Amino acid sequence: MTDVAKIIEIVGSSTQGWEDAVQVAITEASKTIQGISGLEVIDMTGKVDPSTGKIEVYKSTVAFGVKHS
Repeated sequence: MTDVAKIIEIVGSSTQGWEDAVQVAITEASKTIQGISGLEVIDMTGKVDPSTGKIEVYKSTVAFGVKHS
């Protein structure tokens, strides 16, 4: 028997941090995607406020594995 997994890539964002952005992505994806079996954080980016030099928005690109057999 061969296992096949579909990979779905989405971006979560948060004002709290990259880990929270990943959790936002997981929470949103699980509302419409059944059978999420794993994830990989592909990239972490952010938006910086030029007047303060502080991160305003954290973004995490996450790839989800959805197992199909």
